[in-house]
Amino acid sequence: MIDVALCIGREHDPWLVLLAVFVCCVGAFAVVQMLGLARETHGVQRLGWLFLTAVGAGATIWCTHFVAMLAYRAGVPVTLDPVLTIVSLIVAVVGTGAGFWIAVWRPGMLWSLLGGAIVGVAISTMHFTGMAAYRIDGLVEWRAGYVAVSELAASFFAALALGALQWPRLARHRMAAATGLLVVAIAALHFVAMTALKITPLTLSEAPLDTRQMQALGLATALVGLVVIAAGVAAAAIDRSTRSDVQRRLHHMATNDALTGLPNRAALIDELTRQIEIARTSGAHLGVVAVNVDRFQEINDAHGHKAGDAVLATLAQRMRGQMRRHELVARFGGDEFVAVIRYDLPQQLTGFAERIEAALVAPVTIGSLNARIAASIGVAAYPQDAGDAQTLTNNAHLAMHRAKTAGVSGPCFYDAPIDEAIRERRELAADLRRAIEENGLEIQYQVQAHADSREVSGYEALVRWTHAERGPVSPEMFVPLAEEYGLIPALGEWVMRRACSDAMTWEQPWKVAVNVSPAQLGHAGLPALFHQIMLETGLPPRRLEIELTETAIMTNRDQALHVLRQIKALGVGVALDDFGTGYSSLETLRAFPFDKIKLDRLFVAELDSPQAIAIIRAVLALGKSLSIPILAEGIETERQLLVMRREGCDEVQGFLFGQPQAQPAAVARKRKSA
Repeated sequence: MIDVALCIGREHDPWLVLLAVFVCCVGAFAVVQMLGLARETHGVQRLGWLFLTAVGAGATIWCTHFVAMLAYRAGVPVTLDPVLTIVSLIVAVVGTGAGFWIAVWRPGMLWSLLGGAIVGVAISTMHFTGMAAYRIDGLVEWRAGYVAVSELAASFFAALALGALQWPRLARHRMAAATGLLVVAIAALHFVAMTALKITPLTLSEAPLDTRQMQALGLATALVGLVVIAAGVAAAAIDRSTRSDVQRRLHHMATNDALTGLPNRAALIDELTRQIEIARTSGAHLGVVAVNVDRFQEINDAHGHKAGDAVLATLAQRMRGQMRRHELVARFGGDEFVAVIRYDLPQQLTGFAERIEAALVAPVTIGSLNARIAASIGVAAYPQDAGDAQTLTNNAHLAMHRAKTAGVSGPCFYDAPIDEAIRERRELAADLRRAIEENGLEIQYQVQAHADSREVSGYEALVRWTHAERGPVSPEMFVPLAEEYGLIPALGEWVMRRACSDAMTWEQPWKVAVNVSPAQLGHAGLPALFHQIMLETGLPPRRLEIELTETAIMTNRDQALHVLRQIKALGVGVALDDFGTGYSSLETLRAFPFDKIKLDRLFVAELDSPQAIAIIRAVLALGKSLSIPILAEGIETERQLLVMRREGCDEVQGFLFGQPQAQPAAVARKRKSA
């Protein structure tokens, strides 16, 4: 090391040495920055950055070497071979490019160290190629020990430089460490290698080199190298600036609603979580106001989605205009908004909700649309109603849902006993949705038999649900729940598909009867769905019968009768269920030729009543006159069966013939053998 220091001090021009060090430091910093960008990109972009990094590294090493060589005081005349000088630059670019490619091609410390070692070899190869271009009028001798040390030092420190970029412990200091180590690799190679050089002059000259000319040439070489390096730095700066702008735009898009410009749900939850932490330490209160625009779908249907979007944007701007310090409004999704306030007094929360309501109910005029908007508003407060952001917003939505369901005018505040029942229904509806999707329901079949012979005529499919935690859930509970939460189409399709599939496994070609709800009957695609299911399962249309109440028909009579005619045209039977209750309009019997009428169990249960017997006889007579078979429900005793048989009933159904079972064929065989 003493020899190296003496070499630098006595045999080099200090100003050119400083210039070489400056070029080396600036270039190393630029190379590390560009290599970092190469690691962050992929495909063509990565290749492009690797090329720029290799060019920058080659220029840095080459310029550092030649400026330092020009600083070297050889004491003899010196000339440069132009071909080898150019070759040395190419060696630097290609060699470092190969090392960088290996370092970034695969993640991991081993590949980084290997790539860095190859960069060190490139530095050494460039140096000694450049020295071959350095023609000296004298005898040149290399001391092998110093040469070996210089090459090992270059590879060692270059490997550490690229490895530093992968070392987790360096964290924020990776770039600085990598830059410093790369500078050490280049400088160590040059000055240790130059210490290995021993020159014996053959021609003496009082002024073998013109110092000013060499300084000017060194400055020109440094400037060229710095220009190349600056180009790479500029490209990196432009890339990072562009990425920063893109990231800002992406962040804005990720946290803001595109239509209204308000924060979106994710941003709201993040901000509410932050506000809860502030309130927890300061003792303040938070209020969350959930807003749902009433009958918004009607605006879309009547005026188009563009008008609906304009209404939402207008309401959003109005609510934003009402926001003050420590207040925020966000679009939660669809036609729902959520606002947050930090407050000290309860009246501040009440006033906040009233300000939002006032902004919403003012008339809205957009083009031909001139309407007064109504909204359902629910309010929940921290800490009394919830202690975290998600639960707090959920509670506000429960209160809002209660306001919408009950038609409450004005803000509706969260009430735990009432709203928890709503939450429980929502959770049960979510469980029902999963049960439908995951085939978690089951079908039981109740026997339908001929009244005279007691022979099986078919089975009615009855859907049953056993909840994993609650146990059996009554159809009187989950069917209305499915109607409330829009699950009837999926539930009805599941039951129809399962019933048709099961019927194909029965030993006899009995009919299977499936109930159809008003929600299903309102879909114009129901006949096509039935046709598709029968094609998939192979069930003949004559073996399928749908049952529906007159209430279902009267919900939208014209649409329902149109759908029923299409279903009947497929060959599927149609039965009128629960006859004698609800509307029981004779006009419906006239308008549609039903294949069966099912007499409600209420009349069978009251056979001791003369009025019930009179109604039964009237219904049976009506069926005979219209040539429509009558099936009596609720047959549980032999006496009931005897009476219905005496009165001329065609078919019967009830517990007398057995409880609903999951294996109807086995039940049927048992009934026949009895």
